[in-house]
Amino acid sequence: MQDDWAGEFERRFREGLAGGASVSIWQHGQEIFTLHAGWQADSLVPVYSATKPASALCLLLALHDCCQSPDLPVGDVWEKFPAPHCTIAQLLSHQCGLATLAESAPLEDLEACRAAIERSKPAWLPPHHGYHPQTFGPMVDILMLELTGMRVGVFWEQRIRQPHGLDFYIGLPKCEFHRVAPLQAPRIQRGYMQQDAFYRKYFDTDSAVYRAFHSITGYSTPREMSTPAAWQCASPAKGGVASARGLAQFYQLVMSHAVPDEVREWLATPQCCGWDETLQQESAFTCGAMCEPARLFPGGGFGHAGAGGCHAFGSPETGLSFAYVMNRMELGNLPGARVLKLLELLA
Repeated sequence: MQDDWAGEFERRFREGLAGGASVSIWQHGQEIFTLHAGWQADSLVPVYSATKPASALCLLLALHDCCQSPDLPVGDVWEKFPAPHCTIAQLLSHQCGLATLAESAPLEDLEACRAAIERSKPAWLPPHHGYHPQTFGPMVDILMLELTGMRVGVFWEQRIRQPHGLDFYIGLPKCEFHRVAPLQAPRIQRGYMQQDAFYRKYFDTDSAVYRAFHSITGYSTPREMSTPAAWQCASPAKGGVASARGLAQFYQLVMSHAVPDEVREWLATPQCCGWDETLQQESAFTCGAMCEPARLFPGGGFGHAGAGGCHAFGSPETGLSFAYVMNRMELGNLPGARVLKLLELLA
């Protein structure tokens, strides 16, 4: 049975494959399946928003260290935050209405991002939500600075990545540059943009959806993300560089005794669901992660997609974790058809 499953998985994995890709599946602390094609097994790639749960874990651990919880109002930590009564849990689950800013700011300048956020007005308040693709990064970094005096990338390296040997970096050292595969831009199908509600608004420069992806500028395109500067930027929203094994092992770490039970619950428990003002479809979030499709994992799962098609998640009920990374990008911000085909074999 295991051989039959592995054969079917390999067939689905290789269907339509272009460029390099890797998959890694773990259960109860052990890797039970791995596959790669088009590159090396340990190739690294920028994983865009699949970084967000790792960054959220840093903030949640910092709160736990301070004997606080994500129910703490953001204004108690960040005095000039424009939605001071929103909790950190609501910020991490995209409910604070600051996906777009009154003025743009460069990702490399955290103080400029802070000022732009503080001068902005929330577009909605809880229980409404809308994905914060870019502003999530500086907001989490600023909260980390206020709580610990460290930014996410430093905390991640010292507290999580290095002690546990994860092949998942938020701020890649120069000695690992040679392992990074350059990204290849997605191929746009004729008529796709006109048929998709999200992309119609994404390409409308007057829309809130467009501004959500452009209020924080820098390191967005495949060309920009294929540079050492992007690999070292350590953005909590999209600066992660990882192998499939590193991403999957991260979720095993979260589900292990290495992470306090309360912190695991915060990262895994849904905080909001319903219409997403940014993604223009239904979505659900925990404190920093996306909820996995309920039709595939009725017992619950938490993870995150990354722009272009990478995806990783953990399922506490089964002890499974899964990661898929690639460098031939696809359109979309949620798990695409290719990943969903692979996930169906795990359900």
